[in-house]
Amino acid sequence: MSGGARLSICATLATFLASCSLLPLVDRSTWIVQAAILLIIQAAVGAGTRRIPLPRPLTVAAQALVSLLLLTLVFAHEQAFGAIVPGPEAFRHFGVVLQSGGDDIGRYMIPAPLTDGIRLMLVGGALAIGLLVDMLAVTFRSAAPAGLPLLALYSVAAGLSDGGTDWFWFLLAAGGYLLLLLAESRDRLSQWGRVFGGTGRVPGGAAAREGGAGGAVAPVRTGRRIGVLALGIALVVPLALPALDDGLLGPSGTGVGKGAGGGGTISAVNPLVSLQNSLNQPEDRTVMTYRTNAEQTSDMYLRIVALDEFDGTTWRPSVRSITDVPSPLPNPPGLGADIGRTEITTRISAADWYQQDWLPMPYPATKVSIDGRWRFEQVGRTLVGDHGQTTRGKSYTVSSMIVQPTAAQLANAGAAPNDLAREFTKVPGSLPDVVRATALRVTAGASNNYERAVKLQDWFAVDGGFTYNTEVQAGSGSSAIARFLKQKEGFCVHFSFSMAAMARTLGIPARVAVGFTPGSPAGDGSYAVGLRDAHAWPELYFEGVGWTRFEPTPNRGTVPRYTQDDTPVGSPSDPAAPTESASSAPSASQPSSSQSCSTAQLKDGSCGNTAPAIAGGPPDDDFPLFWSLVILLGVLLVGSVLLAPMMWRKGMRARRLAAPGRTEADAGPRALAAWREVTDTAWDHGIPPDESLTPRKAAERIVRAGELSAAAAAAVQRVASAVEQVLYAPRPLPVLGLGEDVRHVYADLHAKASGWTRLRATLLPRSAVRVVWTASERWESFVARQRERWSRPSGQEG
Repeated sequence: MSGGARLSICATLATFLASCSLLPLVDRSTWIVQAAILLIIQAAVGAGTRRIPLPRPLTVAAQALVSLLLLTLVFAHEQAFGAIVPGPEAFRHFGVVLQSGGDDIGRYMIPAPLTDGIRLMLVGGALAIGLLVDMLAVTFRSAAPAGLPLLALYSVAAGLSDGGTDWFWFLLAAGGYLLLLLAESRDRLSQWGRVFGGTGRVPGGAAAREGGAGGAVAPVRTGRRIGVLALGIALVVPLALPALDDGLLGPSGTGVGKGAGGGGTISAVNPLVSLQNSLNQPEDRTVMTYRTNAEQTSDMYLRIVALDEFDGTTWRPSVRSITDVPSPLPNPPGLGADIGRTEITTRISAADWYQQDWLPMPYPATKVSIDGRWRFEQVGRTLVGDHGQTTRGKSYTVSSMIVQPTAAQLANAGAAPNDLAREFTKVPGSLPDVVRATALRVTAGASNNYERAVKLQDWFAVDGGFTYNTEVQAGSGSSAIARFLKQKEGFCVHFSFSMAAMARTLGIPARVAVGFTPGSPAGDGSYAVGLRDAHAWPELYFEGVGWTRFEPTPNRGTVPRYTQDDTPVGSPSDPAAPTESASSAPSASQPSSSQSCSTAQLKDGSCGNTAPAIAGGPPDDDFPLFWSLVILLGVLLVGSVLLAPMMWRKGMRARRLAAPGRTEADAGPRALAAWREVTDTAWDHGIPPDESLTPRKAAERIVRAGELSAAAAAAVQRVASAVEQVLYAPRPLPVLGLGEDVRHVYADLHAKASGWTRLRATLLPRSAVRVVWTASERWESFVARQRERWSRPSGQEG
């Protein structure tokens, strides 16, 4: 293996090992596989361009270009030309995703969910560091400065992690850097020649073996020992130094979540990340139980958090100010005094294994009695644990209201306050136009926002032909909602996200709530809420009523009575009747009964399962990595074929001009190689060779046809004289400077040629046909040998 190849492998390995220090920052490690594959391709491009060889800046530019194409293929293929060439739309998408990733970093605690934005930052960062390391260590042959980008990568991970395993990631990153230094040292030592080992006078001994082909083994072995010693010192010495407790880097605030923070904003994990996993659990474990004095529990949704920020790729909770929990809680925003309401009290007990930063409560809560460290966020009316406080094993009492507006009150609701409307009707420019167009089509004929909201709800739950299936991938990206509207299959995340986005396009303030449906009776007057009761639903704002729940997901929860025109408000219901939830819902493979149900039954949830049988889930929302790599390899293959003549020509020129030696034995091959390069250069620029001419006559022809300058003409003549000496002199002597003469001739021919001639000489050199000639000659020689072998009598063999 050549020194350059060894350096390239070590540079890639060092970047990969340093990137592993970022693994504890996210909850999934699939991104490291993507990063490793892309790093290998990036390094291969660098190795190929250096082998041609291209100038160093062009090598770095080629690697940067391929890295951009790789990132486009993986993260922005839908916005790119041919899934790989980035355009304005792809760069805008990168900006949106990166901004989303920055928001996610500021919002989530460690380990954060692997969102698209965070994944792009991780993979793109690894590629950027890999490019810097490869450029410094391999392209410019200076491995020591390559430790700076590796240190920057590790420092990011060390600064954000909890510190428990920092020593291990430091060991990996430092080990990769030491391997890179050793590889460069070995490469440099090999260029000095045979290394004296000190005891090489013993024939065939160990020292002799070390001084042979592996002459650099002894110094490298010493370097390894020094590296291991330095690594050990770096790990052990900090343990003996005084710790800087509560210093500049220590926790100093009373922030929210498991880490240190300033105490003024929310930074807890979005519970939506695990919602689909909860719905698909094989065992419906009980999350919590509760007792309530409510006459009926169909509206007893236990709300965890409101997702009110929509960036086109997903919904998430906004970063908001928090305060100590007041008692009682402030009045719900927008709720008028003339709206019917019922005060209830609920005693909730969370399971010992259920650990959630947000506190599940009926909405809207008016008072909460709970011990521990909890903070209050007023806009979403949620409680969130402070510094590691969770719901695990907690029992608490919540006073809340069951708000009972009438359809007329909702229909006559006034306009929302300007600030609220501006914040909660905002949609990103990347949202596909089909979302708003569908919303306008579905709500055609509605005269107010209430009627529009009911039409959207009924379209999803009853009239639109949607089916409920928890196996469907949630998907991501600005086109995820458009795909759901086309495929019409998904679970509560799809339905709530889509209805809230469509409501916003119609000017209705909307957000998404995450929590649990009311659960099922336990038989002793209490109710049990299981994992499969996890749910998401849209909340729409109506002035005078406040934030109002809607239920677009078929076969989940209960449709609110104020959206059912055939059910009088305040009608009695059986408090013991179980609600439709995932814990009691038939699976998607069971037959549908929707064909025998009336519209009223479908809306009030009394029809049973409304989902038709599903033969299989739709294709994965994400572009498969396998096909991405296939397309990329295809593009690289086509590009390699198109660039093959240029690459062969540059490589041949470099080999011909390389100095094989300065002895008399080397004079012939060196002069002939230089002359062949002169004639091929002239051929590439439109002067075909004439084998019938002597070297001197051929040189005069090149000078005349190429209109060479006096200096270039003299260079051609010197090369021709060297060839004639090889051909006719009994003992040809080496001629110095032939390589410079050839380069002088090339520069003069190239400068005086037309633009088209220069372009063709570079991309499609005529002399590249020698590859075909050589292959043809070798094939003919092979065929001739085979014919001679098979035509020879068997007795003559041997």
